[in-house]
Amino acid sequence: MNRRDFVKITATGLAAGAGAAAPAKNRPNIIVILADDMGFSDLGCYGGEIATPNIDRLASSGVRFTHFRNTARCCPSRTSLLTGLYAHQAGVGHMVNPRPNLPGYAGDLNNKCVTVAQVLQKAGYQTMMAGKWHVTPPNKGKDNWPLQRGFDKYYGIIGGAASYYQPMTLTRDNTPIEAEGKDYYLTDAIGKNSCQYIEAAAKSDKPFFLYTAFTAPHWPLHAFESDIAKYKGKYAGGWDQLREERHKRQIKMGIVDAKWGITPRDEDIPAWKDAQDKEWYQRRMEVYAAQIDRMDQNIGRMLETLKKSGKEENTLIMILADNGGCAEEQTIGKRYANAPAKTVDGRDVKFGNMHDVMPGPDDTFASYGIAWANASNTPFRRYKHWVHEGGIASPLIAHWPKGIQKPGTITHENGHVIDIMATCVDLAGATYPGTPILPFEGKSLVPAFNGKKIQRTDAIYWEHEGNRAVIDGKYKVVSRYPDKWEMYDLEADRCEMHDISASDPKRFASMTARYDAWAKRCTVEPWEKISKIKAAETTAD
Repeated sequence: MNRRDFVKITATGLAAGAGAAAPAKNRPNIIVILADDMGFSDLGCYGGEIATPNIDRLASSGVRFTHFRNTARCCPSRTSLLTGLYAHQAGVGHMVNPRPNLPGYAGDLNNKCVTVAQVLQKAGYQTMMAGKWHVTPPNKGKDNWPLQRGFDKYYGIIGGAASYYQPMTLTRDNTPIEAEGKDYYLTDAIGKNSCQYIEAAAKSDKPFFLYTAFTAPHWPLHAFESDIAKYKGKYAGGWDQLREERHKRQIKMGIVDAKWGITPRDEDIPAWKDAQDKEWYQRRMEVYAAQIDRMDQNIGRMLETLKKSGKEENTLIMILADNGGCAEEQTIGKRYANAPAKTVDGRDVKFGNMHDVMPGPDDTFASYGIAWANASNTPFRRYKHWVHEGGIASPLIAHWPKGIQKPGTITHENGHVIDIMATCVDLAGATYPGTPILPFEGKSLVPAFNGKKIQRTDAIYWEHEGNRAVIDGKYKVVSRYPDKWEMYDLEADRCEMHDISASDPKRFASMTARYDAWAKRCTVEPWEKISKIKAAETTAD
């Protein structure tokens, strides 16, 4: 089936649902806000010390999820969020690096999926997006760009990680553009365009869907000095103290259970008292905090625009992250394909984590590293890439004045990014298309907004780079590639420190067998096979 036939079939299937949708005045506007590489404990309302007053305000008058999860990596999470499918089913089982003749690893949205924007657009919604797309190779055709996948308007980057001052693959609608202005900063530009979209959409009686995908706080560590200054000295106590302080706040808030404890410091991280170049280490976390701070400032502007529009009461806002904190170190001298070699005024960009270069300015390109990522993921194990809780646990805040009856509550229901599609279809009264489009895998989160159970009939599954997991209720089996399977009772031990696979062999065998059946159904291939196939080079994540 070619792309033209697919579009015809999809449009027909979706159009059939448009007439069945609820009256526009009863359907909520929906805003989905995605943070990039942000850990479970970074937000103030999840135990962090970073100033996020606008997000915290949404949490205090909304619902916080403690057991919501992503897919541990950028492209797969975005794919699942947009399509309601496991990423392999939609063709992006790894990254946007095509591997020919392997359907789950095409590195590009396939013909078997539709995006939430396509579904809602046909159901009568205005659809807009600002931010990072990253579900198709940026160096191929535009057939999977946002406007071709259901969005009426778009501003952002088609590719992955980018300079905040000079982002590559910057696009408005279908036209590549350049960053404008000497004070250009990508987080501000994404926020500004989101505000403009809200303001314009509010003038219509039709409901709207806005997907705002910030690149913050993904590396490179880029922030304005005015924002960084707010955190000067904040991290002088180091990562060990930071983890303890965050953990205490999480327990007090009810975000984590005290009986889980906290995982030991990663064995690859020195004790803070033994760390060299403490000023440099502090600066890395200061810039990272400033990036989240700036994102929150822009969310505040979005909220103010929404309030002025008169649409606040019946707008559902969901805020989440695409993976856990990122332990990646930037190699000295390595330039990424989507990074500028020189600044706007001609200075060489210094690539990598160099102890004699303080990150933040436009002539640096660095990351905050494993030690601070360990703190970001408090109290859990591991990081982005892996599917232990540190890699997949995500904040999820839902705010909807008209639809949430008891604001300021916490839910412990299991949720996953595949559920975003189901939630939107549910609230929009939309009809999801049938064959040849695959049925979405998620469940509506709406019941959990008001203290009810999510009606999930199957387990939730993960695979990324050979790292595997299954969660069924309170039980989880998980494997770090190429290690053996482990099993945990998440109710007693969400920090995954006490493997119970030997004590419950029947359940263990059943859950690992279910993984195998899921992997076969969803075109998951063994990582030892995939990793040997040279993928086409595109951009970083």
